[in-house]
Amino acid sequence: MKIDNSIKPLAGNGIGGSRTASKAGAGGDKTPQVDSVNVQLSSLSSQVQALGNGLATNDGVVDTAQVAEIKQAIADGRFQINPGVIADRLLDSVKELINASRH
Repeated sequence: MKIDNSIKPLAGNGIGGSRTASKAGAGGDKTPQVDSVNVQLSSLSSQVQALGNGLATNDGVVDTAQVAEIKQAIADGRFQINPGVIADRLLDSVKELINASRH
């Protein structure tokens, strides 16, 4: 079965085209007009924005040199995993979370 390009794109329907439409035709403009909009954000929104900005700039959150070193060790086959240490640290973090939720 041969596939050909017999379907032609319609003119003016391409993505990024500059096509304008006028709504002031026979039906008129049915879009509601809004004079003003009042939006109030909580103080939490500024905290979330600050946190996002800090993560975007890696303000001490990620040590990129250490990440690069670990990536290289994994690629070279030098990275060793100690399951006992991982389990101990996981248990310590769970204990911290439990103690923090009690207070």
